[in-house]
Amino acid sequence: MSKQYETIFILTPVLSDEQTKEAVNSYKKLIKELNAKIVHEESWGLKKLAYSIKKKNTGYYHLMQIEAPGEAIPLLETAYKRDERVLRYLTVHLDKYALQYAERRKGKLANKKTDRKEEVTA
Repeated sequence: MSKQYETIFILTPVLSDEQTKEAVNSYKKLIKELNAKIVHEESWGLKKLAYSIKKKNTGYYHLMQIEAPGEAIPLLETAYKRDERVLRYLTVHLDKYALQYAERRKGKLANKKTDRKEEVTA
């Protein structure tokens, strides 16, 4: 039975935009190989870290909400551990309250995007 999870990972800032996209795409491919599907995805871009990790003060944040069988999560996290491009990662199971919050957050993001489009066209 599939459950909803949210996984976020931070990539090292020394990567180019192309290398960052390649790393994200490799994880998308891995998720599909693990019989999981991506429900929602957000790229937060380059952000300042709260504390230095491996002498880096910034990192590329990427969040994915996935629907996956429980056996897939340890395999995904093992891939994160083995990848030297990943500074940190966190995967959490979403209960019904977290799912409601995620839906509201998606709605707010969609509203912001439509507001931006209206500003550009005006």
